[in-house]
Amino acid sequence: MDTDQGGVTDADHPAEPRGPVRGRSGSERSLLQRRPFEIGSQAAPSAAGRSTVGLYHLAWEVDTLAELERLAGVLADAGALTGASDHGTTKSLYGADPDGLEFEAAWIVPAELLDDAARDARRRISRLDLAKEKERYGAETHGGIRPEAVR
Repeated sequence: MDTDQGGVTDADHPAEPRGPVRGRSGSERSLLQRRPFEIGSQAAPSAAGRSTVGLYHLAWEVDTLAELERLAGVLADAGALTGASDHGTTKSLYGADPDGLEFEAAWIVPAELLDDAARDARRRISRLDLAKEKERYGAETHGGIRPEAVR
């Protein structure tokens, strides 16, 4: 059965899903099964955060600068990369999904590696130079807040 639910179709979903999605609506099955779905021709870029209230930005943290670099390539290949910024204590990539929702993937400089230069750089947003940051911090250095660094 191909049911249209506000532009989201469930034509590719099994009629009798297994496991925790059994008995759910088509929209819920789409989300829970993480299957691709069609947005529809009526979709437009989101105005949320600009002229309306609503979700406009999601963010994820990556473990390493190598992972951030890998994502930069994936996003660029998909035509979804919209920016790359150095915030001093975080290194971020930005993109947009087909609905125009913004997303961010960020690597956080570990507390034990923060220095005055990184702290001072928070006052401005610079263009991200991943090669320079990998040289400075290491491509495989795990970022973020680490329990052993919290006092």
